[in-house]
Amino acid sequence: MERKELLSKLDHTLLKQDATWEQIRRLCQEGMEYRVASVCIPPCFVKEAKDYVGDRLRICTVIGFPNGYNTTAVKVAETLDAVANGADEIDMVININWVKDDRLEEVLREIREVRQACPDQVLKVIIETCLLTEEEKIKMCEVVTKAGADYIKTSTGFSTGGATFEDVALMQKYVGDQVRVKAAGGISTVEDAQRFIRLGASRLGTSRLIQLLEQE
Repeated sequence: MERKELLSKLDHTLLKQDATWEQIRRLCQEGMEYRVASVCIPPCFVKEAKDYVGDRLRICTVIGFPNGYNTTAVKVAETLDAVANGADEIDMVININWVKDDRLEEVLREIREVRQACPDQVLKVIIETCLLTEEEKIKMCEVVTKAGADYIKTSTGFSTGGATFEDVALMQKYVGDQVRVKAAGGISTVEDAQRFIRLGASRLGTSRLIQLLEQE
């Protein structure tokens, strides 16, 4: 796979709790230089980053991150704030507690409310696959499809595991035609990144890919 094509599918990511503006600025600079799909950054940096990059780079941020158990009202407020600050893409974490209780209608309703709060932005829904059974993953593919999201995403990278090849293949099989797959969390080699794409991922969330490509 061409390096340019791989970079075009990258959400260049920095979500560490101790990230500084200088590190975020450098991430944005790399994002523009390498023509990545977006940079994924903490909500507190969205406005600064958007002011810095203008229309040269898409800004992605996270909602309900990383645990997902915020109330729906909080997630909607976070989303509205992110949009007002210039976010182009929203990566929200589902309420995993509700999934475990089989309260899927509430999960569906919440995703739809966040969708309504960002109608012109790309919405990616993080289901945290490492905490779900296979049956729950399949159910979430159906819920995310019904909710009208643009992407289903494997992981936050902050839980017990990240993206796996098996999960990306399963998600690609069960989501609707209009929903794409984002693999994120623990992508540690260029070969793995390429394999995720071959399995059907349209986006990759990682902080390492540019550095790995430079080392080749």
